Amino acid sequence: MPLNLIEAVEGTLADFLAREIASLDEIDPALGGFARAARDSVLAGGKRLRPVFAYWGWRGVMGMEPRADAVLPALAALELLHTFALVHDDVMDASDTRRGRPTVHRVFEAQHVAAGRRGEPARFGEASAVLIGDLCLVWADRLLGTADVDADVLLATRRCYDQMRIEAVAGQYLDVLGESEPGSWSVARALKVARHKTAGYTVLRPLHFGLTLAGMPFAGRTRAVTDAYSGYGLAVGEAFQLRDDLLGVYGEPSVTGKPAGDDLVAGKPTALLMLAREMASTAQLAELDGAADVTRKAQVVAETGAPERVEKMIEERVAVALHALRRAPIDDAAREILTGLAVTATQRQA
Repeated sequence: MPLNLIEAVEGTLADFLAREIASLDEIDPALGGFARAARDSVLAGGKRLRPVFAYWGWRGVMGMEPRADAVLPALAALELLHTFALVHDDVMDASDTRRGRPTVHRVFEAQHVAAGRRGEPARFGEASAVLIGDLCLVWADRLLGTADVDADVLLATRRCYDQMRIEAVAGQYLDVLGESEPGSWSVARALKVARHKTAGYTVLRPLHFGLTLAGMPFAGRTRAVTDAYSGYGLAVGEAFQLRDDLLGVYGEPSVTGKPAGDDLVAGKPTALLMLAREMASTAQLAELDGAADVTRKAQVVAETGAPERVEKMIEERVAVALHALRRAPIDDAAREILTGLAVTATQRQA
């Protein structure tokens, strides 16, 4: 992977956001401060996996020669979309931290208190965070539109982008629904959520997005590449979410940037928890359903053997992904990088 890819995405975002903030500053200084909070969320770090997968989806058919300047705005737009999703997700989950920092709604809540404003601070924080997410979504559209590609290519890319957004929203709703009726959930349904909420929007659709940005000029192999990216993307994306399930319970907070056990506190019906319930004894099930503290519940989940089963599921999906990649008619350098990404994305600690 070119060492400057992430740097180029960050630079594209920083330049774009500086212009957007300046325009809002001219309307009212309060709006400039609001926009800076959005910028801080976008530039707060992260793995930048979505632009990385999109880039290598593009390189897979374009090869290593063309410069990526023309498509950088489109790649960077995926991070604005990601920020929209994270900010709204944190409101829905009532999360206090993200990447080791206060979540956006908590930042605005604290500002409300410090300024001595009228009304309920928590309500103000949530409303402001929803608007920050909305702003990032609009910014993503605007930045995508500046990609220097043919109009027909941009239109096709936008269709792929829209499908990705619809699937992400659908998956998020199923996630919220699962928390409200965990008794009707199953491992299969948890994996369906993973496919839509995470796999499609983290790996699968970014790969398709990159392929579409290339203009798909290779009529003889477009279907073969699309199929290979689909097999790889779904498998790696599901494995990515399964790793997230494990980190949500057993991750080190200083590394993940989030408290461990939030999923257990919320009763989120992840594949890990659904497997634990299937494998639990009557006594273990009683503890999972009872008043045991988070630490004990995490121990019970481990005692059922569910984490080992999830690790096996991750291994199986990575193997499926690599098989799909081996037969893909793509650039060999891109294949090598995507092979490595399948492992690093699913064996991470954060």
